[in-house]
Amino acid sequence: MSSLINNHRTIILASIVTILLLPLIGMQFSNEVNWTGSDFLIAGILLATLGLGIELVFQIAKNKTSRIILIGLILLVGFLIWAELAVGLFGSPFAGS
Repeated sequence: MSSLINNHRTIILASIVTILLLPLIGMQFSNEVNWTGSDFLIAGILLATLGLGIELVFQIAKNKTSRIILIGLILLVGFLIWAELAVGLFGSPFAGS
């Protein structure tokens, strides 16, 4: 069981690095993508939290339906946080608005 958990964590970390490489590569080709170190840090923390939350759902929820619902909720919350941080969707102080 522990090797399976380590495998999941390896996949999560590889996914986070891959996703964070996209803006890094984009910054090399366009001035439209302008991320700072804090942007990468916050995105990494958000993605790691989402990934570990999804891993926790797989460990706790045994029913396929409950897994799908919980993972959907985690992804929805993650998307809303990302959108708020990116463009201030709700105009909260959380996004610096």
